Parts: sequence; structure tokens; C-alpha cells
Amino acid sequence: MIDSIYLPEMTEIVEAEMVSPHEKLFRLRFRDGRSLGHKPCQFVEVSILGTGEAPISISSPPYITDSFDLCVRACGNVTNALHRLGAGDAVGIRGPFGNGVDLDEFGGRDLLFVAGGIGIVPLRSLIAEAVRRASEFKSLTVLYGTKTPEELLFADEFAEWERHATCRITVDRKAPNWDGHVGVVTTLMTDLDLDPDSTSAFIVGPPVMYRFVLLELFQKGIAHHDILMSLERRMKCGVGKCGHCQINGLYVCQEGPVLRYSQAVKLSEAV
Repeated sequence: MIDSIYLPEMTEIVEAEMVSPHEKLFRLRFRDGRSLGHKPCQFVEVSILGTGEAPISISSPPYITDSFDLCVRACGNVTNALHRLGAGDAVGIRGPFGNGVDLDEFGGRDLLFVAGGIGIVPLRSLIAEAVRRASEFKSLTVLYGTKTPEELLFADEFAEWERHATCRITVDRKAPNWDGHVGVVTTLMTDLDLDPDSTSAFIVGPPVMYRFVLLELFQKGIAHHDILMSLERRMKCGVGKCGHCQINGLYVCQEGPVLRYSQAVKLSEAV
């Protein structure tokens, strides 16, 4: 194990599989077999030698200790280089970084998870952990929306989640191979019967989604303090040194990426 937050430690790709037209799921493990030791919704810095480094959300739950998952969209130099790799190849990892979510804080509450597009990637780690500990919470509800059926991620895992959670999936537009709900993710929220005094909501998705999901939650009486969001903003070093992710006086890579709305609304550059 390399004892430095600045130096990547090499991992091996155990499995690599395309899970959508744009996303590839990688399972990695450290060469000494140790656990990553992460919390849900944390991230790692992924480095490809000779190409660069990029922040990627961890997609697997903490109770899986012999490996960890990264679900990566090819959208830049590092992620395109990563997509060209497969089982047996080496990838550098720094982290985990960020505050993540400690589910011990939410015992006895109703948990609502709202994901849009690849927002399901970091939420997958949190949902899977909550499902495993379902007896600790009053209820679990998962809402997930994508543009098309082809872009749905981890749909096969919803059957397992539905044993302990209410799960709803939607796509934005009708498609020949889709007989489920059609509409943006907020259309799944209109008939939700939420207890505003006991509900904590977790939201991850594209920026435009936040605005409308927040409006729905406000209308249902959910307190600002009980709404948690992931603000992944130009993170680069992961250790609060480079300043790329700074919002006002807050470093997202250290004090985020998970922030309560009551915190985020006070940051003029974040709203």
C-alpha cells in the first residue's frame, strides 16, 4: 500500500463490460487484495499512465471488500483511454475522496433516492447499502429516469432492490421496446405519499433535474436540511490543493461532493 494521497496505487481490472452504448462497468482490485474502504457516494482519482487522471464515482457498496466498481462514460481523454482497457490491465487509483454518506445518521427514517441518467452510478453504492440494512429504516423508495431505455443502467439490480424498496423507472420518450412509464423523473413523484417529518431525500443527476426535483420536494414539505445532493464540480486533485472545485470558500472534493440543500443554497456560486 502506498502511504501518500498524491501517488496512485496500481489496481488490476478484474472485469470490464459495456452496460450501455456509452458506459462501461469496471471491477477493480488492489494487488494486495485490500479493501478500498470507502463510504457510499465517495469518489476516486483514476489515472491512466501517459494520459492523465480523472475523478470517478465509486459505484459499488462498502460491504463488498475484495473489489470495487467504477461505471465510466467515455467523454474525455482519460475516460476514452480507460474504455480501451480490459481484464488484466492496470489502472492507477488515488482515494477514496470526499465526504460520502454515513447511513447511521438516517436510522428510522424514510429514505427517498432520485437519480437521473448516470446519477444512478454513485447512488447505486448508497441504495445497495441501504437495501442491505433495510430493517434500520422506515421505508426505501427509488426513482430513476433516463432519456431512452438503452441508457438505463443496473436495471437488472432493481429486482433485488424491490424486495426491500419501492422502485419506479421512467424514460423521457416513448420507444418501441419500452412498455413502462414515460415522462421525466419528476412525474414519478406526483403521487408519492411522503411524510415530510421523517423523509430524507438523496438526489443525483444532471443540473437541470435538480431544479424540478427540488420544487417537487419543497411542495411536499421536505425540509431543506433533509435534502442531500451530490455536487461534482471540476474536481481535479481530490485533496483540496488545486482549487478547481472551489465554490465560494468550500472545496467540493473535501467537504462534498454530498451537501445538504441547506448548505448549498448559501453558496452563491452553486445556485
